[in-house]
Amino acid sequence: MKKTKKIPNFKNEQQERDFWEKNDMTDYFDIKSGKKINLPNLKPSTQTISIRLPEDLLKEIKVLANKRDVPYQSLIKILLRESLDDDSAAYISGFLVFNTYIGYLWTTHEADR
Repeated sequence: MKKTKKIPNFKNEQQERDFWEKNDMTDYFDIKSGKKINLPNLKPSTQTISIRLPEDLLKEIKVLANKRDVPYQSLIKILLRESLDDDSAAYISGFLVFNTYIGYLWTTHEADR
């Protein structure tokens, strides 16, 4: 078991932040002696919003949610997340293809000189 340093007492939260920015946590905690815990009620923070949807779109979402056996608001969140992930992936791959093409044009142009 690793010998650890004693964590000082802090006067306020800012003092604690400053301390941890300058010190390595592994000097104060023995990671190997840690215990696995389960936090079943921990949920990401959310914000309530209001959105107006066409009635037919909402009806389709509710039907799909019922088929998937999930609440329709949860399904909306799932669909939004999937759409953002797909869009991000498409943006990244498009960016890489574009840069590869520009690099190819640049090297081809340089070879012609």
